[in-house]
Amino acid sequence: MRIAHKALLLVSFTMACAHSSATRPADAPAPNPDPRVGLKAGLWDAGQVAWNLRLVSTTRPTEKFGEDMNSDLAFSGHYVIQGNFNGFQIWDITDPSHPGLRTAYYCPASQSDVSIYKNLLIVSGEGLNGRIDCGGEGVKDTASTSRLRGIRIFDISDMDHPKNVGNVQTCRGSHTHTLLVDPNDHDNVYVYISGSAGLRPTTELAGCVRTTPDKDPNAPLFRIEVIKIPLAHPEQAAVVSSGRIFDDLAAVKEHGQTAADLAEVAAAKARGDFTASIPGEGEMLVPAMITKPLLDSMAKARGGTTVTSADSAALRAAIPGMVAKMFADDPGTNAKGYSVMRQCHDITVFPAVGLAGGACEGYGMLLDISRPTQPMRLDAVADTNFSYWHSATFNNDGTKLLFSDEWGGGLAPKCRKTDPLNWGADAIFKIEGHKLVFQSYYKMPAPQTAQENCVAHNGSMIPIPGRDVMVQAWYQGGISVFDFTDAAHPKEIAFFDRGPIDTTHIVAGGAWSAYWYNGNIYGSEIARGLDILELSPSALVSQNEIDAAKTVRFAELNVQGQPKFVWPPSFALTRAYVDQLERSNGLSAGRLAAIRQSLTGAENASGASRRDALNALATQLDNDVANSSDAGKVRALQNAVRNLASGTMALR
Repeated sequence: MRIAHKALLLVSFTMACAHSSATRPADAPAPNPDPRVGLKAGLWDAGQVAWNLRLVSTTRPTEKFGEDMNSDLAFSGHYVIQGNFNGFQIWDITDPSHPGLRTAYYCPASQSDVSIYKNLLIVSGEGLNGRIDCGGEGVKDTASTSRLRGIRIFDISDMDHPKNVGNVQTCRGSHTHTLLVDPNDHDNVYVYISGSAGLRPTTELAGCVRTTPDKDPNAPLFRIEVIKIPLAHPEQAAVVSSGRIFDDLAAVKEHGQTAADLAEVAAAKARGDFTASIPGEGEMLVPAMITKPLLDSMAKARGGTTVTSADSAALRAAIPGMVAKMFADDPGTNAKGYSVMRQCHDITVFPAVGLAGGACEGYGMLLDISRPTQPMRLDAVADTNFSYWHSATFNNDGTKLLFSDEWGGGLAPKCRKTDPLNWGADAIFKIEGHKLVFQSYYKMPAPQTAQENCVAHNGSMIPIPGRDVMVQAWYQGGISVFDFTDAAHPKEIAFFDRGPIDTTHIVAGGAWSAYWYNGNIYGSEIARGLDILELSPSALVSQNEIDAAKTVRFAELNVQGQPKFVWPPSFALTRAYVDQLERSNGLSAGRLAAIRQSLTGAENASGASRRDALNALATQLDNDVANSSDAGKVRALQNAVRNLASGTMALR
């Protein structure tokens, strides 16, 4: 989203509408007690803590963009594009300690998810207030040719003056989208649309009918739209096919609410607060950030300046109807179970292996994308511990797939002490014969307050060679870095967190996305702007591993279009593997010391002498492969040494 799926639909339907800090030694084990607990609250003066991460900079949003929520990130060269419900900002990150604003483009729409390919910037629009002309006045009519629900395509060849060169309208809008670059097609790029909102009226966009594909093969429900963008003529972009990946899915069971949730709802009703019964979630407290604007608009509509008890009573009576309209596009149950699943929330494509991971409401899916216009479901898994399958991430060799669960929709506090660690978490699967085999859960382990929206959200892999390490955003739960190389036993290895924005109620904030890009971690902070962090060396991640990760560079990055990491030959890469062998006790201390001495000697040499020294070391490692308890890692080291020897003349 990537926030408040169900709550935001409610809003979009009804509205047109110097830090205190703590530090830990870099080589310490996981701190106990956890310093994330009890941090001082505040918007700009909240307490903050980091363990094995360093905050490089925080850059506040510009005025118009500080009025609404920041969303997702995309990267190109030394720029990061940050989506916002009021448009997008382009930051120059040449100096990560002092990012500079290049462009702030005002164009309201939810959520303004962003992707980039060369000079083309794609931006999602889903809410009812988005206008084709990017105006800020919204769209008041039920059906209007002025409304934009789909994707916008910008040419940003001139970053100071982005030019809207095309739009593609879809029946449900674009909550998120995924840019797919087909390695066999150099003339087009493809975009998979995940639309979460209710259907548009047919008077606004033809074909948006409430029926199932067995009755109408062109039905807009239960599909993902596939858009083709011709690179030479982006104005000709259009929906070219639909991925019918929801057929024959059985009903799924959801876990409902915890005892603490039920008690909270009961207390809220006793206080006279607003609640709503949401399908699949049960009765929930409706946050003040949603009800207050609605009440204010009701008072304004009758010419008043303050909210009255009559306004509150009217809103309370209207909420059930609002919720019913949110889910009115459910056409009912039939033999194929089409009422169970209607769309994906997010899709991550991995073109290098021809697969995609679909986080599709009540299911996690493995998809075949070898033919981009015809994605096919290979497997689908459900889990009663999951409430809303939100996003997906592959490991680098495509043998594991991690899904996140956005329990509570993004505006709820789901990391409290009373919340289960396998709810609102990640589920890690191995991919075996195109089947998903469950391994474990991972959840950011520090209890958060009832005033902090917190649940699993967007993250990316970090290119540490030989390991599966991911950085992930958890809204006001902060940023967590964890290792799931052992898929059955994931382990947190670094974190960054701030205290709650407010101590009396939830104010939407925290990390929406946390992504590794060319040596740093970039966090899109919903309320505070752009965070840039870097990994610090520790007993859990060595400096050599960090240096090797920094050798992986991309000209551009869309995390949901996951690229494959390829490490260029370097001494940092070889030493990273040596450090890992030390950590796993794969070789004796004496042998590791000798290997390190050989690498130092080779690095101090040049030309043929360096090459010969490296080749000699590679030959010696044959014996280590045979004798090591971690032979695979020794073989990876040996290959890295040989590759370094092959390119050694360029390293003089």
